Amino acid sequence: MSPESISELPALWSHEPHNHLRFEPGDKVSEIDAEATPGFTGSKQDAPALQAERNERFAGLQEMLYANSRSGDHRSVLLVLQGMDTAGKGGIVKHVVGAGNPQGIQYRSFGKPTPEELAHHYLWRINKALPAAGHIGVFDRSHYEDVLIVRVHNLVPPDVWGARYDEINAFERELVDTGTTIVKVAMFVSLEEQKKRLAERLDRPDKYWKYNPADIDERLKWPLYQEAYQAMLDKTSTEYAPWYIVPCNRKWYSRLAVLELMIEALKGLDLQWPPAGFDVEAEKQRLKDA
Repeated sequence: MSPESISELPALWSHEPHNHLRFEPGDKVSEIDAEATPGFTGSKQDAPALQAERNERFAGLQEMLYANSRSGDHRSVLLVLQGMDTAGKGGIVKHVVGAGNPQGIQYRSFGKPTPEELAHHYLWRINKALPAAGHIGVFDRSHYEDVLIVRVHNLVPPDVWGARYDEINAFERELVDTGTTIVKVAMFVSLEEQKKRLAERLDRPDKYWKYNPADIDERLKWPLYQEAYQAMLDKTSTEYAPWYIVPCNRKWYSRLAVLELMIEALKGLDLQWPPAGFDVEAEKQRLKDA
């Protein structure tokens, strides 16, 4: 099945997901229903077939983006995944972004800054990881750690992290102006579901590597994280780089939602296959005679 033959919006979505998921002024983090499936009219049973179909559409668009870069197109896409542990960021990377050609994907996970990174401005390590022309960049956590965990743990004074919202907005404005489409996804899982997922990691030896004892400490700071996430959304959801709120208790839904957001972003670039830079008929004849 070619990408062009696949419906642009499956009937199981009542509207384009960005209309349901985009953060709007006045939206409250405390009121997010992590069990919800905004805009999706189907069920979990519909998810596997739909995911396979839409993965194919995503892969076709991603290849087109990469192909155009070979002809001088400088545009790129950056997917920012921000959420508490167990929200499912890794699942998005594996089941959504993983559907694309790795040749055109740049993945970066941002953990605790290294001594070298701490010696620079907090955006230094972000700049080094930005996607090249024709690529889809994926940030598993991001520059927003510097207004989330830094704020919650008082790693720098309030006047320092407080100035970063405007700095980040200016940084993203420049990225957009120079050809990067930014898709920012704030992923929310309920505390109950998080506890269930952490317990599973402790029950399965093959999941021990994913467990971090510090996750329990972070759970206890959830009220502070709510405040930090609220401020992040209020201050950095812009017209050129809006935030999308994705409920993540149902992994199958969050993967479908992010997949559609990525398809929408790529469609918005109005991509076409680049024309041949040679005489096609002449090359066919040369090949025939070779």
